[in-house]
Amino acid sequence: MLNYPCLILDHDDTVVKSTPQIHYPAFTETLNLLRPELPLLTLKEFVNYCFDPGFDGICNQIYHFTDEEMKIEYSIWKKYTQNHIPEPYPGLRAILIKFKQEGGKIVVISHSESTEIKRDFIRHFDFEPDLIFGWELGAGKRKPDAYPLLQTLQILNLKNTDCIMVDDLKLGQDMCRKCNVSFAAAGWSHFVDEIGDYLKVSSDFYLYSVDDLADLLFKQ
Repeated sequence: MLNYPCLILDHDDTVVKSTPQIHYPAFTETLNLLRPELPLLTLKEFVNYCFDPGFDGICNQIYHFTDEEMKIEYSIWKKYTQNHIPEPYPGLRAILIKFKQEGGKIVVISHSESTEIKRDFIRHFDFEPDLIFGWELGAGKRKPDAYPLLQTLQILNLKNTDCIMVDDLKLGQDMCRKCNVSFAAAGWSHFVDEIGDYLKVSSDFYLYSVDDLADLLFKQ
């Protein structure tokens, strides 16, 4: 038996280890090309900026990329995402397959793109999510905007209490608050104490391990 009919997942650093394996090295290459005069970000600094102000904020508010520079950034990032398949967190495969077998719906709301999300799920879990809302939706329809979550409720004919979202960062939490959907922080990916400390206080649930997710999803 399921505690929630619908599991909404972030992808990066919630399902797969993509920031250290893909997004950070891609952005490092971008800065080497576009801002060679500036010191490179450390991985911890990059993750902190992804937490606040978010990746859009990194590009627009911190580095002030022009539209042409954003095209270059995207092409470098896309090269990395197409040529690298990030590893999933150990233990997730069994949990997600069991959730599907018991009739649950799995939705991904992410700042990765749908093509790579589908690829990763097929490779690691042998199924595609029921719905995916990715980066390609564009500004105004990406989390933390409420659009992906409202669409999920409408398309799958769900109430807000039917859903639980799991995300490692604040953007998913902000989106959930707009729709009164429960939020669980994916603490298994946290290595920046400030982020973990914030989400321990502000989330409905803080999941220290993947096993904690199983306890949250399945009736005991």
